[in-house]
Amino acid sequence: MVKTSNLGYPRIGEHREWKKALENFWNGQLAPETFLQQMKQIRLELLQKQQQSGVDLIPIGDFSFYDHVLDTALMFGLVPQRFQTKRFPDDLSLYFAIARGEQDLVASEMTKWYNTNYHYIVPEWHGQVPNLLNNRPLQLYLEAKTELGIEGKPVIIGPFSFAKLSKGYAKEQFAEVLHSLVAPYAQLLRELREAGVRWVQIDEPSLVTSITKAEMDLVSSVYQQLRNEVPDLSLFLQTYFAAVSFYEDVVALPVDGIGLDFVAGYAGNLEHLRTCSFPRDKVLGLGLIDGRNIWKTDYQQAAELFGEVKQWVPLENIWLQPSCSLLHVPVSLKQETELAPTLKNALAFAEEKLQELADLKEIFLQPESDRSLQKREANKQALQALAQSPERAVSPHQPARVTKRAAAFAQRQPLHAAKWQLPILPTTTIGSFPQTADLRQTRRLWRQGQITEQEYETAIREKIAKWIKLQERLGLDVLVHGEFERTDMVEFFGEKLQGFAFTRNGWVQSYGSRCVKPPIIFGNVRFVEPMTVKETVYAQSLTEKPVKGMLTGPVTILNWSFVRNDLPRQEIAYQIADALIEEVRCLEQAGIEMIQVDEPALREGLPLKREEWHSYLQWAVTAFRIATSDVANSTQIHTHMCYSEFGDILSAIRELDADVVSIETSRSHGELIADFEQEQFDKGIGLGVYDIHSPRIPSEAEMEKILERALSVLPAQLFWVNPDCGLKTRKEEEAIAALEKMVRAAKKVRAKITITPK
Repeated sequence: MVKTSNLGYPRIGEHREWKKALENFWNGQLAPETFLQQMKQIRLELLQKQQQSGVDLIPIGDFSFYDHVLDTALMFGLVPQRFQTKRFPDDLSLYFAIARGEQDLVASEMTKWYNTNYHYIVPEWHGQVPNLLNNRPLQLYLEAKTELGIEGKPVIIGPFSFAKLSKGYAKEQFAEVLHSLVAPYAQLLRELREAGVRWVQIDEPSLVTSITKAEMDLVSSVYQQLRNEVPDLSLFLQTYFAAVSFYEDVVALPVDGIGLDFVAGYAGNLEHLRTCSFPRDKVLGLGLIDGRNIWKTDYQQAAELFGEVKQWVPLENIWLQPSCSLLHVPVSLKQETELAPTLKNALAFAEEKLQELADLKEIFLQPESDRSLQKREANKQALQALAQSPERAVSPHQPARVTKRAAAFAQRQPLHAAKWQLPILPTTTIGSFPQTADLRQTRRLWRQGQITEQEYETAIREKIAKWIKLQERLGLDVLVHGEFERTDMVEFFGEKLQGFAFTRNGWVQSYGSRCVKPPIIFGNVRFVEPMTVKETVYAQSLTEKPVKGMLTGPVTILNWSFVRNDLPRQEIAYQIADALIEEVRCLEQAGIEMIQVDEPALREGLPLKREEWHSYLQWAVTAFRIATSDVANSTQIHTHMCYSEFGDILSAIRELDADVVSIETSRSHGELIADFEQEQFDKGIGLGVYDIHSPRIPSEAEMEKILERALSVLPAQLFWVNPDCGLKTRKEEEAIAALEKMVRAAKKVRAKITITPK
């Protein structure tokens, strides 16, 4: 009998109860005992929802207080060395200190979970030996069984992927690090077996990346050791985000089931099945529901795939699944009362995807029943209605696209230096300033129609004026207007462009308690009217110092939206770029000639297989250049990137041809700086000198150290000083104190430099 299986579920709750509990705890409004009780209640409610949906195999252990990778690291006792020097009152205090930092302790590095917009906390080894300190999956399994009668499927990150996601060891030590995990993983699995667990889901997404044959052999060795330790526990190895590498080796692993992604990895995994078949004695997790996008599954296509798969796999060995954890999609469509019916009827969030699992199971097992036929017909009509909507009509005209600046950077730079007359090591920020409670309340009142457009605009102008004065007092050299009119750096632009739709409650976790509400790109993207000119020009009227125009780049808007799946992503990126260059021209015509077009998600969008990088980077760079190239030589283009490992793509970053590129370095402790020792960078560069995602305020000495280290490999006349990212999530007092120190640090280092800017 075909079964249904889920791989993971959103933690945040239908009304973001999880986020609210976290932030109340951090603010001291919840005692630890109350916080733990609230988290337990949320956790059980999420499990109960899956139970009620009829899922046969419910994941246990995917819930987290912050991040599941951090959970795994601490379960194995991998506490960063700097946190071992301080006594913490309890485990929660240590846990959140590692994630968020403390005044005297830098938070652990945070980076992207493969090619998603979810951020995980990077485990740090530095010579530590992992030991199983507490069996968290076992505790959660017993809780679900006792409280709800759920015979759950514990979910753990596999040893290979966990080691790959970690840092703090040399490349040649990888095999040693991986083998050191065998004993604690074996103990974890033995304890689960002894408690009566039937299936354990072991997530190994790194098996879809460009690994080597030697690494695959290591995986085979490790799993053979684990199998020897627990010969009678059913192990289900789960992959996602792409087709597996070394398919034949993967399906030969000594496990009882293997999950494959037939959405992102459709072509590769299907070809593997056709050419190499699949072991008939193993379960196949058929990932045919998109766990990363919000469109309904095409039941006809799913039925065709199922029909082919059952040629190789017995029905009793097929599990119908999402392609990956549903962590990456919103919780429920229930509250989306304002979406156009044609669009809403083509969507499926996490709750609806569980219903799709039940539908497909019924359709596959009883294809000719009246209910199955009705469900297939309703699904077909919903998808056809969207496909035929006027918003998707093909335009007969393609714009002429400029993809190259009129002059090279070497010719532009003297023009900029003469125009702006900035000191060496100019200081600036990335764009946003704190969004305070009073500002959010004002925006709510405006959206609800309780205050007028003029009253709202006046409130925004007051914030802009306040922060222009503050920036001048702080001594910053290049200012920003603060982005007080923006809720989110992608949503704001989507609201003003054609082709986007917005949810009321479509929240998704990005990092920690930070949730984002991605727009939906459902139609053709078009420029409508100026989006940022009014606020930027007003800010510039208040100061003699330059004010940057602030835009979000085409690749980031693409990667941080739920994107239509009927066109190549490249074409959608070009549509967004065509719209953005119209905005850039409007800013330039209004006298704003220093314009920042942020691309924090450029690296995030890289395919997981290196052989596919070139094609992606080619069109991603082209999209950025479409959005920024048709400007005067005297206009200075900035961009910003954060929280990804950029060393591999420095050449592509150079190809963007931005005049100034700012990149995060503080949480990664300046590791990117070492990359510049190997590869010359000939554009303006700003390496973030402090981490804005942590509440701690760094010292001047810390910032000076980062600056001096950077200047040992980068030319001072090209160097800018800035925070890692925008300051939207920080309190005003935190932002001011940190910026004061940043400016003082820049001035101290500036005073030691003997060259003069050209």
